Amino acid sequence: MGRAYAVREAKIKKTGAAKGKLYTNFAKEIYLVAKNGSPEIEANSALKHLVEKAKKMQVPADIINRALEKAKGAGKDEYEQIIYEGFGPGASTFMIKTLTDNVNRTVGEVRAAFNKVHKSLGVSNSVSYNYDNLAVMSFKTDKEEDILMGLLDASIEPVECETDEDGLLNVSVSYVDNVKAKEVIESIIPDVDYEVDENGWYAKDMITLEGEDLELFNKLYDMLDEIDDVTDIYHNVNLD
Repeated sequence: MGRAYAVREAKIKKTGAAKGKLYTNFAKEIYLVAKNGSPEIEANSALKHLVEKAKKMQVPADIINRALEKAKGAGKDEYEQIIYEGFGPGASTFMIKTLTDNVNRTVGEVRAAFNKVHKSLGVSNSVSYNYDNLAVMSFKTDKEEDILMGLLDASIEPVECETDEDGLLNVSVSYVDNVKAKEVIESIIPDVDYEVDENGWYAKDMITLEGEDLELFNKLYDMLDEIDDVTDIYHNVNLD
């Protein structure tokens, strides 16, 4: 099944330190997914999973409902998801996911953060070739073999499908198989409770930073995390 991926949520990225930013990001993403597909939850599997995830993250119902109603109407907001690639201190690299209605503002703020630590953004694929874009799911179950066979029967080749010492089955698949993999899992475990449900960029090889490089890395990370349009930050640094 290829290289196994550990679930590294706390080490690789944050979902936004402030609840306000978390709520705003979910509202924008729900609006975008609903606007680009169907605003009816039962008719849009990607939207259904996103709303379920928002609820699990304790996003208030009125924020979710306002985003859905906005998508059903003649909302003029045009959000675009853009991923920036950058080179940090030492041999660190970044994949920065943003959701914005003003590309010039967002790229300016992201570039300014890198400039403050004398580092730079990269061009497309200058960093991403060292990352895999994966859908990562973790949940408690004793049906590892059934899940694996179900994925293979659906022509999904999992990168990882292994149970860890905490009894969590960790499943990683290509991001293009995200919805299809969930359909398989939920056909076997209808009431599955995902403890991790992320679609992100995971470094193929991790590095360790020390001293000034580590200090600058943390400074850059914090500046990026404070940008309103930044929704997720991925990197290749071990933070044990």
